[in-house]
Amino acid sequence: MILINLLPHREAARKRRRETFQAIMLASALAGLAIAAAIYWWFQVMITDQQDKNNFLRGEIQVLEQQIKEIATIEEEITALQARQKAVEDLQSDRNLPVHLLSELVQQLPDGVYVTSLKQVDQVVTMQGMAQSNERVSEMLRNLTNNTPWFSKPELVEIVAANVALTPKDQRRIASFNLRFRLMRSSEAQKAMDAASDAAAGK
Repeated sequence: MILINLLPHREAARKRRRETFQAIMLASALAGLAIAAAIYWWFQVMITDQQDKNNFLRGEIQVLEQQIKEIATIEEEITALQARQKAVEDLQSDRNLPVHLLSELVQQLPDGVYVTSLKQVDQVVTMQGMAQSNERVSEMLRNLTNNTPWFSKPELVEIVAANVALTPKDQRRIASFNLRFRLMRSSEAQKAMDAASDAAAGK
């Protein structure tokens, strides 16, 4: 006996394939949504973690900035204290400068040179006087330059010829001079003396 299937089996097969395809597409879509949701959640977790780190760093930076301000304030106070200490030390060392000034002038002025005026402003000394000749003034400048560590940068400001009446009948021709030099502080003079001693020892 021969059996003949008269049902539309091709359409049934196509329907099954279509339903299978739709099921696969739905499952793929659901899997894609799940993966996208997982990736989104992972990125959100990473962003939240990074924001927490950033907030922590901001807090630490604020703490460091406050500490830097405190350090800067302390450094300013230290600088001010050092400046005051140096001022006190300079005053302490400078109190004997007039003694050194007069003592050195007595030793360095050659015969025939007379001081008529002496003025000191800070460390600059202005001196006026008279000399028997220009050669005496030159000798005095050499002495002030080379023979003492207490004076530096002697500079002849002016020298003019003048007449001095010793008696009504005795007129003398002299050189009137005006010069200035820098009076060294005790610490500076000591350094200069040490350098000179080292140079002499080296020879």
